[in-house]
Amino acid sequence: MSEASPQKIRIWDAPVRVFHWLLVLSFAGAYLTAESERWRLVHVTLGYTLGGLLVFRLVWGVIGTRYARFSNFVRGPAAVLQYLNSIKAKQPEHHLGHNPAGAVAIVLLMLLGLGIAATGYITYNDLGPGWVGEVHDLLANAMVVVIIGHLVGVVTASLQHKENLVRSMVTGFKTGAADQGIRRTWTVVAVAIVMAVLGFWWLQWQSAPKLGDTAQVSAQFGYHG
Repeated sequence: MSEASPQKIRIWDAPVRVFHWLLVLSFAGAYLTAESERWRLVHVTLGYTLGGLLVFRLVWGVIGTRYARFSNFVRGPAAVLQYLNSIKAKQPEHHLGHNPAGAVAIVLLMLLGLGIAATGYITYNDLGPGWVGEVHDLLANAMVVVIIGHLVGVVTASLQHKENLVRSMVTGFKTGAADQGIRRTWTVVAVAIVMAVLGFWWLQWQSAPKLGDTAQVSAQFGYHG
């Protein structure tokens, strides 16, 4: 077999995969606890985690591995339209990294996530007017809509390309030529991300009000909005 023969190659580095699944966990958890005063600290902690993860992804999108970089997958409207037309014609363009349509969803998710984290911080700490809380809720609901669209795109692309895109975001592997894969997985960076997140969660837990301390519970979990 020649070196160009299709085979399993590493596309997604460890930091990208860890970021992806921690982001899923953070947003899902924050969204599900948004209306509960009892789980307010969990909501806030996961919201801050989401913001921190997105800041990391902005940096990694510039200095990360080949397919993690924005320059590899962010394209203009013409490229997005061309890809969508190829899907419609059932002759989809194949991209080892994110396809142009998926890139649009990723950019939207990142912008919405940063907006959610910022408005959540302002609202929780009572640093702005009441309407900021309404914007916070609006952005969160908009993100749900984009996520649904993203999932539909993932399923559609998986079926048309006959490859499991969800599994590839778990394992990091897709099918391609040997010279198209990344050389390093940067596992040490992924471990650092997990340790940083767990450490932050531990610190937040330490600040949780003790049961029976009504005044502290009220101060800690009171929601300004």
